Amino acid sequence: MQIALNIPGPKIRERRRLPNPALLAAGCIASLLVLLPLAVTMADAASAGWDLAVGLLWRPLVGTLLLNTLLLIACTTTLCAVIGTATAWAVERTDLPGRKIWAVLAVTPLAIPPFITSYAWISLDPNLENFLGALLVVTVSYTPLVYLPVAAALKEMDPALEETARALGSRPSAVFRRVVLPQLRPALLGGMLLVSLDILVEFGAFALLRFRTFTTAIYSAYRAGFSGAEPALLSAVLLLLCIACLGVEATTRGKSKYGRLARGTRRKAASYALGRWKFLPVLGFALLALITIGVPLGMIVYWLTQTNSAATTVAAYSAGSLMQACWASVQLGVFGAMLTLVLALPLGILAVRYDFWLVTLLERSAYLAQSIPGIVVALALVSLTVHSIRPLYQSTMLLVIAYAILFLPLALVSVRSAFQQAQLRLEEIGRSLGLNRAQVLVRVTLPLAAPGLGAAASLVFIAVVTELTATLLLAPIGTQTLATEIWADTSTLAFAAAAPYAAVLALLSMAASWLLARRFGAATVYKAVT
Repeated sequence: MQIALNIPGPKIRERRRLPNPALLAAGCIASLLVLLPLAVTMADAASAGWDLAVGLLWRPLVGTLLLNTLLLIACTTTLCAVIGTATAWAVERTDLPGRKIWAVLAVTPLAIPPFITSYAWISLDPNLENFLGALLVVTVSYTPLVYLPVAAALKEMDPALEETARALGSRPSAVFRRVVLPQLRPALLGGMLLVSLDILVEFGAFALLRFRTFTTAIYSAYRAGFSGAEPALLSAVLLLLCIACLGVEATTRGKSKYGRLARGTRRKAASYALGRWKFLPVLGFALLALITIGVPLGMIVYWLTQTNSAATTVAAYSAGSLMQACWASVQLGVFGAMLTLVLALPLGILAVRYDFWLVTLLERSAYLAQSIPGIVVALALVSLTVHSIRPLYQSTMLLVIAYAILFLPLALVSVRSAFQQAQLRLEEIGRSLGLNRAQVLVRVTLPLAAPGLGAAASLVFIAVVTELTATLLLAPIGTQTLATEIWADTSTLAFAAAAPYAAVLALLSMAASWLLARRFGAATVYKAVT
């Protein structure tokens, strides 16, 4: 009996040096699907020719778009870095009253889509259709992207570093500047990178605010339909900006190493006493919660409670369409989550179980979707289906494929983590008992990884339900989702008509995020936006 158990073990380990051909083929399909929009976009841009490309790009309009985008990125990342770091420090390093409550409220804006925040502010003050309005909306929406990694870094930081600096006579401000801030550098730069990328790919919030960026210009050029070269060239510029952000972050971060000197028992850092100034940060957190959560939810409630005849007529008219939009959103969310999970499974297994150069290349290629704007993916698929795969044009399947491309990195992070927690030895025992690879996968590996796979599917479902850009461009005629209905009504200043859809979408997103946090932990919600 011992011989039977010992012989298969080494064979299994030896085979794991080379990937399984079926898994490798499935992983190639997933990665190539992500690279497809990039290839189509670059091909369409190259087909325009040098003279036309120069004529279209060397215009005051493109200069305005570039200035708007870069200025917005610079201002927003700075504000998010300051606010996110300050709130994380107050929660993790001071005796702030009600820290647990403020920590939850600091993260809650992630559950409210930016275009709903934009809808709320523009309905509150139409004069926000400018740079300051765009800056307000994106700062409100994306500050948690800095708060979360910085707060996590403060929790992981070795408290001995700060204690030593204080024992040597350094003031609290000097300790933060000379000891804490350098240790926060990777988390802070990572959060700022996420903010920059999200600004580059954001469409709905800027469109509602009438603020011109590359995404809104690409959409306008596509709708105008005069030439397919213009949206392709603008998309190529947008892709280059995303790649530039990744390069700047990598260069700024450098090759420095960060870590604890010892990995013993984790010890919580001592809290700084706020003393008689305790009320100031409490007021600051209350104001932040009012701006980030109170205004969006308050304006939705306001428009829902309007009792004039026009609003009553709109409410009666939209009751049936609200149910249809909700059902369409749920259906697309389910289909998108299923396809994305199917594509992420082979990549996750390959990344965890095989150490091979091609596997690494496939995994990193899949993560490129994180920096591809939704409007670029949608336009590339439109161009591809119109010219080569006509039956897929204006089909639900094409829209679901777009969702899978956009949110594959989101699912892959959770899938990879799930398979890392599934012990390899249990799979080897299953093989030693006579099960083949497929049986081991179905009867051993997938049940062990089920919680992580459920988290991945849930995250993709939330992302699909709140997605706007690809849905606007690719949804079949007659298909209306909660997001597209909000867009349509708000574009015509019908704020009361948009309120029911905004309310359902906000409640759906916030409830799903809360359930995810309770079931799988707060880190899972963070993955939904990273």
